[in-house]
Amino acid sequence: MKDKEVLVSAQNVSKKFSKNLKSSLKYGASDIIRSTLGLKVNKDLRPQEFWAVQDVSFELRRGECIGLIGHNGAGKSTLLKVLNGLYAPDKGQIVMKGKIGALIELGAGFNPILTGRENIYNNASILGFTRKEVEEKIESIIDFSEIRDFIDTPVQNYSSGMKVRLGFAVAAHLEPDILIIDEVLAVGDLGFVLKCFSKIDELLPYTAVIFVSHSMPMVSRICNEIILMDHGKVEYQGKEIGKGVQLYYNKFSNNSQNTVYNSQTFELISAKSDLVNNEIRRHQDFNLTFEFKINKPIEELPLLYLEFKDKEQKPIAGITVKEYKEDVNKGNRLIYKTTIKNPLFTLGKYILDVGLYEAATESPHLRINNIIEFTVGGEKEQWIPFELDSENIITLH
Repeated sequence: MKDKEVLVSAQNVSKKFSKNLKSSLKYGASDIIRSTLGLKVNKDLRPQEFWAVQDVSFELRRGECIGLIGHNGAGKSTLLKVLNGLYAPDKGQIVMKGKIGALIELGAGFNPILTGRENIYNNASILGFTRKEVEEKIESIIDFSEIRDFIDTPVQNYSSGMKVRLGFAVAAHLEPDILIIDEVLAVGDLGFVLKCFSKIDELLPYTAVIFVSHSMPMVSRICNEIILMDHGKVEYQGKEIGKGVQLYYNKFSNNSQNTVYNSQTFELISAKSDLVNNEIRRHQDFNLTFEFKINKPIEELPLLYLEFKDKEQKPIAGITVKEYKEDVNKGNRLIYKTTIKNPLFTLGKYILDVGLYEAATESPHLRINNIIEFTVGGEKEQWIPFELDSENIITLH
């Protein structure tokens, strides 16, 4: 195995852009003239300019993977393009060692009028591979891409998924020293994405990987360091992946009620828990109370359905509360109290959705999302939503 030398070094890297075409052309022409005359080019912000990336520094060694996360427009893709040499930094210094394989944009690096096969040879020659070296790998590349039937078709006729398949197959099989992957993998189907991660696992000991994704499970799976960006600046940087991911989710948390259906029969008055700061502790029971106003006469009490969702809005657990009474129109207030027994959620944030449904037909009266946000305390971040309780016996023979 090759030694763990530093393959990527970024020191105080910054990149600025103009907000409109007029100022961009004006400043661009001015910079070219000053550079031609040997005069100093202004590297500070001028009117109508902004920092797309500001003061980013990191080192990446062979066998390491750094994840760049943040909302759209945070500066992740711009930073990748600076690292890949598509943009020149306005400030700072970048040192890249070895061959670079990049998947930054769909179809980037492909000539649309050439076939997939011809583009494989083109990309390989750019990376410094001889035709003989490519011929030794081309069948493996085509097999991995799973587009053999279309490999001799012009790339301009490919779907976005086919471009991703071919782009990743080429980048991975040419065994680059540095592999840069933007959000393009999100276009691929699940089966191919899993196949890509298996290939990354094979490459990682010999490669340095820079990975951009909005999928936090994907980031946590392969990254040993994380950079959270916001408006071009680094909000968090470190090897505590769970901490960086939690900060990412905090930026998108939304506690506002979101009524998605309302028949006007019921109105939510309050939703409460007996938790301190809505923090769930593992194995400790807690109570939830919901009060509704009854606006119209009803024939039977509705059932209450509670659904817990994880940080990525995926449902992970549900509870149905059902009651029957003879006279349901004695009052205009309806109160549900339920106890959650022995919660087994793992560390992180969870969201509760609430729904009222007709008991007989289960047709909805009222559905409200994000009614309560819970925080689950614990020792470490995990990507499974909950751990099962178990009794274990371990023996040695």
